[in-house]
Amino acid sequence: MTRIKCCGMTRVEDALLAAQLGADAIGVVMTAHSKRQVSLAQAKAIVDAMPPFVTTVALCMDDDAGFVQEVIDVVHPSLLQFHGTESDEWCKQFGHPYLKAIAMGEGAAALYQLRDHPHAAGLLLDGHGLGEPGGSGKSFDWSLMPRDLKQPLILAGGLTAANVAEAIRIAQPWAVDVSSGIESAPGIKDPIKLRDFIAAVRAAA
Repeated sequence: MTRIKCCGMTRVEDALLAAQLGADAIGVVMTAHSKRQVSLAQAKAIVDAMPPFVTTVALCMDDDAGFVQEVIDVVHPSLLQFHGTESDEWCKQFGHPYLKAIAMGEGAAALYQLRDHPHAAGLLLDGHGLGEPGGSGKSFDWSLMPRDLKQPLILAGGLTAANVAEAIRIAQPWAVDVSSGIESAPGIKDPIKLRDFIAAVRAAA
């Protein structure tokens, strides 16, 4: 079964609805690089509101190590997600499980990065370009998704209820990650789009 992460949460009620509809994980964006950034207090409120068995993910991007540690200490996410140029060595210093995003805007040329993060719990392949924060709504060639890596692969970028079934068929990911595809505005989730997206993933599985 394909897992579902709904990212870019800024409101407790949106995150709760995602969980109630069957999302496996929700994400909060901590980095100032993103228009979906939330404060430590906002992120903590969202994470604290989640029911059991919903994974919480805090996204950072080339942020100061002290700030990342503060996110861990205050927000208590299940996972970190690094979206920048962070090295494997840098990411693992916190002793906290993490995902590493790979910017697939270059297409096949970006695939070399997939083997640079052996300590990541999973790798998230996103459609944005190098140096962009994600949540851009850009997709990439799903057939580039490799099949020979031991780490779970998460597909992101430009996914909507209309195309996620086809994306799953082609890429066969461990999970899908959606943000802009379930929004009415950046950081504001649309209940109908959210419901339809989760239903489309479950139907595809």
